[in-house]
Amino acid sequence: MTEKTIQKIEFDKQFLYDGERFVVGVDEVGRGPLAGPVVCCAVVIDCFGENILDGVDDSKKGSEKKREGLYDGLRESVVDYCICEISPEKIDEINILEATKLCMKNCVDGLKKPFDVVLVDAMNIAVDSRKEIIVKGDAQSYAIGAASIIAKVYRDRLMVEYDKIYPEYAFAKNKGYGTKDHITALKEIGSCPIHRKTFIKNFTAK
Repeated sequence: MTEKTIQKIEFDKQFLYDGERFVVGVDEVGRGPLAGPVVCCAVVIDCFGENILDGVDDSKKGSEKKREGLYDGLRESVVDYCICEISPEKIDEINILEATKLCMKNCVDGLKKPFDVVLVDAMNIAVDSRKEIIVKGDAQSYAIGAASIIAKVYRDRLMVEYDKIYPEYAFAKNKGYGTKDHITALKEIGSCPIHRKTFIKNFTAK
């Protein structure tokens, strides 16, 4: 185990009381895109177990190849995990902040194995469990970093599938974010069913 990985696990351990060992990390991906769902993941980590992988970090820092390499290993090594989505329609209905909070809560509620404390990346969510809100948590916490990687790879793969249905928007490349080509397509041909209407109101078809 590298020194960096040890530091991340030690960071998570500080939130455990005597005799406790299971930390939940929660993170989201996809708050900013113009299209597609927001995706969240909650993972249960045994901070005193042996199934700890090196290389877990904020999903925005690593390369796609690195994230893909960690994805299956993380899902197999964690004690439990849950992935949830909130649709573009629901995002439009309740706004992206509330949609993200709901998505995170759904993930925690969806966990099947017991845990001791929930660490959430910079978001206050309504869960019954003891929780800690960690600013820049995905860069400090092993559990939150693991959740961020699983959520990121899951959503990226989802957007690649949407690209096959709506190839005009190059979702496989931009993952729904507002790149120049994506905005040009919106202005020229309009939106598709997975666009967030409240996000694209300034981009209208000719």
